[in-house]
Amino acid sequence: MNPVTRRRWQTFKGNRRAFCFFCFFSLCFSLSLCAEFLANDKPLVVSYQHKLYFPIFQNLDERTLGGDLPIPADYSDPVIATAIAKHGWAVWPPIRYSFGTISQREGVTFPAPPSAENWLGTDDQGRDILARLLYGFRLSVLFGLCLSFFGCVVGMLAGVVQGYYGGLADLLFQRFMEIWSGIPVLYLIIIISSVITMGFWALLALMLAFSWMRVVGVVRAESLRARNMEYVRAARALGVPDRGIMLRHVLPNAVVALISILPFLVNSSIVTLTSLDFLGFGLPPEYPSLGELVVQGKNNLFAPWIGFSAFFTLAGMLTSLVFIGEGLRDAFDPRVFLSNSGQWEERT
Repeated sequence: MNPVTRRRWQTFKGNRRAFCFFCFFSLCFSLSLCAEFLANDKPLVVSYQHKLYFPIFQNLDERTLGGDLPIPADYSDPVIATAIAKHGWAVWPPIRYSFGTISQREGVTFPAPPSAENWLGTDDQGRDILARLLYGFRLSVLFGLCLSFFGCVVGMLAGVVQGYYGGLADLLFQRFMEIWSGIPVLYLIIIISSVITMGFWALLALMLAFSWMRVVGVVRAESLRARNMEYVRAARALGVPDRGIMLRHVLPNAVVALISILPFLVNSSIVTLTSLDFLGFGLPPEYPSLGELVVQGKNNLFAPWIGFSAFFTLAGMLTSLVFIGEGLRDAFDPRVFLSNSGQWEERT
């Protein structure tokens, strides 16, 4: 680790609030990545007639587990459950529900309050809320990361070309961005969603067509400043092609500025996805959406556990990203450093 990177890491760790929220967010995201092993309607391991099966990775039919039909095994079926208990054993995840599993509890009306079986209760369709939060958290963060990453790639390429060449290229591109940013995105999503079914990648591509413009301004400003630096002029005088100068000398300066705003971009992308799902123009109902859970909380005010679960999940996620972004911003600011006494100081 070079001295600059070490200083940035020490500065970030010195910001205890940002570092604590970074650890908290990393733990939550790591757990959500293992959602299939924590919340699933399939056992992790099944031993049946002295044979081991792994239903999470295998699609078993009923005949393999003592059933009569060549259909996928339903492990909540009493016949299958009795056969497994009689001829073997099964290891279940802590939560025996996936994000779309309907609870089969008898004598219970939905939405059901929290219980020993459903730790955060169920929604109005009988689906476990904690399982939907695990899968929905992962979906939201992955959508935000993908949208921010691809948006940064497109925005960096557009911004570095604008800033490096300047002049007429910069002028025409700025006018294009003004026209492109004037397109009403919500109306466009409504029109397209009425024609095609919005999936994860379709919605990501549609949002990417507009999200890259948030990055162009930062990269363009850094490129305009860096193109007149002596090392850029020296590289141009030595005959280095423009593409090499932009990728090797100009773009790295802009990457440092982008890293500090990346958590805020992810935050904005998650809010956009949740808002679209709340309005009904986002992902289809079969996806575990936090926005859809917010809608259920609004429609079922008599079941406060739904609204509270969605609120605290979104609040914790977005707050963590904001504080992480503040820590990264200070860590990459050369004027801010951590003194030997452990106090924040700023160079004048």
